[in-house]
Amino acid sequence: MVEADASALDAQGHVQGYVQATVTEARPRPDETFDFDQMVATAGSAAKGNLGEAPRFIAFASLSMPAPALRDMITRVNAAGGVVALRGFPAGSAKVLSEALGKVALDQDEMGSVGIDPRLFRAFNVTAVPTYVVASTDFDLCDGFDCQTQVPPHDRISGNVTADFALETIASRGGPAARMASHHLARLRGADQ
Repeated sequence: MVEADASALDAQGHVQGYVQATVTEARPRPDETFDFDQMVATAGSAAKGNLGEAPRFIAFASLSMPAPALRDMITRVNAAGGVVALRGFPAGSAKVLSEALGKVALDQDEMGSVGIDPRLFRAFNVTAVPTYVVASTDFDLCDGFDCQTQVPPHDRISGNVTADFALETIASRGGPAARMASHHLARLRGADQ
């Protein structure tokens, strides 16, 4: 636990250092780049508002996915009330992440549903993307390096499918998270109207 706490504090320090360094740098026009600072701020305020709650609809993604596929995933998962999880910073660089997300070309509201959380990948043992997971209940993520999150009953689907297809399939199969998938699917369909 001490190792995990130290790592978390170190990561917070890096984020604060990055934010302070970028505030003083000249920035290109907002319509030309992805605003990483805004994503950090949005994620921070979302975390404060949802302490102790884990997402129930999670789309696992990678920046190696084609930009149109990633854009569609983020848009649809956001509309359904879910989150898109990335494993980490590509090449360990926030700048590379910012440039890659800039190519996806979404507005900041949609990017608020994108987060970096390797704990989710570990908890659900996700080794290939895209993978969609719908959990039946809330759960607490384990913060340590040596601990294992006790995930609730859940359903998952992997492969080159849309969020719509994943939710429809999970809802129709009657598994442990079918009801939750139906809830997210209804929200997604409501957003389409």
